[in-house]
Amino acid sequence: MSSTRSSVDPATVEVIRNYLTSAATEMQRTLVRTAYNTIVYEILDFGISLYDAELRLVADSPGLAIFLGSNDEGIEAGVEHVGRENLEPGDVVLCNYPYWSQAHTLDVLVFSPIFVDDELVGFAACRAHWLDLGAKDEGYVLDSSDVYQEGIIFPGTKVYKKGEPDEEILDIIRFNSRIPDKVIGDLNAQIAALRTGATRVGELHERYGTDTVETAIERLFDHGARTAAEAVAALPDGSWTARGYADGIDAGETDVEIVATVTIDGESFAIDLTESADQLETPYNDTGGDALGKLCFKTVTTPEEDSNHGLYEPLSVETRPGSIFEPTEPAPTFVGWTGILAVDVVYEALAKGMPDLVPASSGGDLCSIMLYGNDPETGRAFVEANNEAVGWGATNARDGQNALMHVTETMVQNLPIEVIEQKAPVEIDRLSLRPDSGGPGTNRGGLGIRRDYLVTHPTGGLSIVQKTRTDGWGLDGGEPGAKNVVGLDLDDGWDDRVQILVDNDDLYDAVDDDLKYAGMFRGTFESGEIISNRSGGGGGYGDPFDRDPEAVREDVADGYVSREGAREDYGVAIDDGGEIDREATRSLRDR
Repeated sequence: MSSTRSSVDPATVEVIRNYLTSAATEMQRTLVRTAYNTIVYEILDFGISLYDAELRLVADSPGLAIFLGSNDEGIEAGVEHVGRENLEPGDVVLCNYPYWSQAHTLDVLVFSPIFVDDELVGFAACRAHWLDLGAKDEGYVLDSSDVYQEGIIFPGTKVYKKGEPDEEILDIIRFNSRIPDKVIGDLNAQIAALRTGATRVGELHERYGTDTVETAIERLFDHGARTAAEAVAALPDGSWTARGYADGIDAGETDVEIVATVTIDGESFAIDLTESADQLETPYNDTGGDALGKLCFKTVTTPEEDSNHGLYEPLSVETRPGSIFEPTEPAPTFVGWTGILAVDVVYEALAKGMPDLVPASSGGDLCSIMLYGNDPETGRAFVEANNEAVGWGATNARDGQNALMHVTETMVQNLPIEVIEQKAPVEIDRLSLRPDSGGPGTNRGGLGIRRDYLVTHPTGGLSIVQKTRTDGWGLDGGEPGAKNVVGLDLDDGWDDRVQILVDNDDLYDAVDDDLKYAGMFRGTFESGEIISNRSGGGGGYGDPFDRDPEAVREDVADGYVSREGAREDYGVAIDDGGEIDREATRSLRDR
């Protein structure tokens, strides 16, 4: 064996690396082509991973990037629960127990062992968002008080045994979902993806031999660890702390504190989240502390490298039992997106030590709207979700990007207008960039968007939108972007139909006085009413009064900045003809 290990040449190692990455990509294509729900095949709300026999990551194919770190933790817990000795060829295991899987109950992890000649050589894993699984409410549960209201829990349950489906488990799933055909369809799509991965990995072992493949993987891990260690060593040493805030889900949880301390010492990189708030009684707890730490680490050290176990060797993430990042059973976790906001807090801590490496804050959330009810044409139940793009922060070199999905989502997309209008009784009355939402700066923050849903038939709706009460942050004198907000334009007497969980009328400078402004809500809506989702902008970089007036003029011409915004935020006067009033601009900037 040792002679074989020493004889594996670099070219073969590279071929095997690319083969594994290609296998993960093929798993993704299988999933997308066979899934039933738009949240999987349009939005790409999933995470796909391949592991060796020791449960070390060898390749992945990101949709929702933060899922990939969650997969690492979830599969370890699932295998431990089932027992490695109890796994057989053809088994498929479900795990959605939040405290093990590092995600809420609807982000269902499905995994299977990979055997070659009766030898366990690895695992294939696929996590995807199911739209309904026995939770007390349709869509998202916004007011659960414990995990048992949030759906059926599978701690590590075989749904296939030796290649044969367990019809009793499938019946439990089928009879506990409002949309059983779609949920079973998505499960089958995940299983198809696992089989694709298992087939490709098996072919790789048959072609090169298990010893050669395992040797190549060890070299990939070694290379990844060296590359990551070198990247960390190139960063400045130090320890930096930042504090950010979430809205929570009711008035008593306003300003939920998120604290992140990043410490870099030589080749080690540590993220400490232990000072963050205690776990909450409402479902804004997040079990994915390790996952958010891996994402932040990867983006600032080896963003161009394909992921593997070795690339995370220098990283440690510390959470505290009983806190929002390590809640204990039966704490609710259904809207556990705290980690999404925490990513910006980690970046803010890094910015204190390396402001030229990270951008200013982003719009800060996924800004999701969900619609549910019964299709007016077929009468069948539906649930549809749509995440929204936000503005990204500016850097010392350039303006922030307009209307991109949050960094935690990576490859995720929002729903095309044609799709959402077909799947739910709404029309998209308006979709545009949101003027003046980018944080002012020498380099301007990216803009968020405005999407107006015009309801065409009575339907249910809810929002999962945070960061509506507190600002993000700019860098080097730059200012934060606009906050996230949802505007509700409804008929009189609608208070009995809509429950506002986060109301920010008093804290948000409303432009339209006839709208009700909210972050989190659930309600029923009538034909002609509008849900207006307005995502936040990125923070600016540098003093806004140092921005080139010509760049400000172009921003006004493009509709990114209003004439009033140019005057107030940048000290640039634009006349009625769209040209710079040089004298007025000098006066404003001198002042």
